[in-house]
Amino acid sequence: MAAKGAAGERFMRLALRLARRARGRTSPNPMVGAVLTKGGEVVGRGYHRRAGTEHAEIRAIRDAGARAVGGTLYVNLEPCNHQGRTGPCARAIIDAGIRRVVIGMKDPNPLVNGKGIAALRRHGVEVVTGVLEQESRDLNEFFICFITKRRPFVTFKAAITLDGRVAARGGDSRWVTGEAARREGHRLRATHDAIMVGVGTVLRDNPTLTCREVRGGRDPVRVVVDSRLRTPVDSRVIRAAAGSPAPTLVMTTPGASRRRERALVAAGAAVLRVPGEGRVAIPALVTALAERGVTSLLLEGGPTLAGSFWAAGVVDRVVAFLAPKLLADPRALPMLAGPPAGAMAAAVELARTRVRRVGNDIMISGAPLLAARGEEG
Repeated sequence: MAAKGAAGERFMRLALRLARRARGRTSPNPMVGAVLTKGGEVVGRGYHRRAGTEHAEIRAIRDAGARAVGGTLYVNLEPCNHQGRTGPCARAIIDAGIRRVVIGMKDPNPLVNGKGIAALRRHGVEVVTGVLEQESRDLNEFFICFITKRRPFVTFKAAITLDGRVAARGGDSRWVTGEAARREGHRLRATHDAIMVGVGTVLRDNPTLTCREVRGGRDPVRVVVDSRLRTPVDSRVIRAAAGSPAPTLVMTTPGASRRRERALVAAGAAVLRVPGEGRVAIPALVTALAERGVTSLLLEGGPTLAGSFWAAGVVDRVVAFLAPKLLADPRALPMLAGPPAGAMAAAVELARTRVRRVGNDIMISGAPLLAARGEEG
C-alpha cells in the first residue's frame, strides 16, 4: 500500500518532526504531529503545543481549510474519540471529509486504544496503521511508560571519567565533563517533568536543579530524596522554588522529623512522606510521583540513589557523558553502587544505543536490555 511506501514514510517523518517541536511541553499528553496531503502535496500541518490546547489533527485540518476534503491525514498517534479538555479528533476528521488516515501507532491509553481507529472505519475512512511505528514509539516513550506502567519513565544521567567514576573519593565532582556536555545535561532537564537527587548530593554540591543553560527551557519539578530530612532550609534547591514556576519536593519516610518538615515547608518546599523502613522505598516513590502527574524523571543522584533505582528495576534509559579523564583511584565514587553483576556474562547491556561527541566528551545512551524488552523485574 502506498501509505506504507516511501511517500507515506516521508509524510510521517514530517509529522514526527512537527511533534518534536513541543518536546518537554505537552506532559502529561503525548507529542503529536499531523500532516494533511492531497494529490501528493502537503496542504495542512499542525502539532500539539501543550496540554489543554488543540490537538495536532485539529490544527492541521484548520490549516488546510477546504482542501482537507478528500485528503490523507498522517499522524504519529491514533486520533482520540473521546471528550477531554478538547473535542474528539476522530469526529473532526470525519466532519472534515478526510478520505484516509495513516497512523504511526495505536494509542495505549485505555480511553483511546483502538476506539479512534474503529470510529473512523465505521464512517468509511480508510485507516492504515504501523507506518514508522518504532519511531513513533520512541518519540513518546515517556507517555507510553506512564500509561502502561503507571509510573514515570526514568532516565538515569551520569557524568563519568574514563575509569567510570563520578567523583573523587572526597566527593569532588566539579567538573567531570566540559561545558558542552553540561549544557546538554540541562537540555535533558528541560524535557523531563522532574529531576531527582539524593540528600547527599544536596549536602555535598548544593545544586539548584534548574534549566538556566537552556533558552526558554522549562524548569522540572525538583525532587530531593531525604529519608531523615537533612536538607538545609537555605540550600539552593529549596530557595529555587521562590523564583521558579516548578516546585521543590522533598520525599521522605513516615518517621522523619515533623519539626524539620515544618521548617522546609515554611522555606517554600513541599514534603511528601512515602512508605519505607529507614529509607524511602523506590517503588512507592515512583508511584507517588505518578499520582502527582509526573510522567518522566531525570535521575541525577549519586551512586547510592542510582543503585537503589537500578536494583528496583525502574531505570528505563541510561545517559552517560564520558570524559577523557582518569582518577585512577579505586576508592573514587562509582557510577552505580550495586547490585553488582557476578560475572561479565551477567552484565546488563544497553539496547538501542546512541553515541555522539559533545565537545571533548562522549555521550552514550541506551535502554537497559531488560527494560528494552519490557521484562523489568
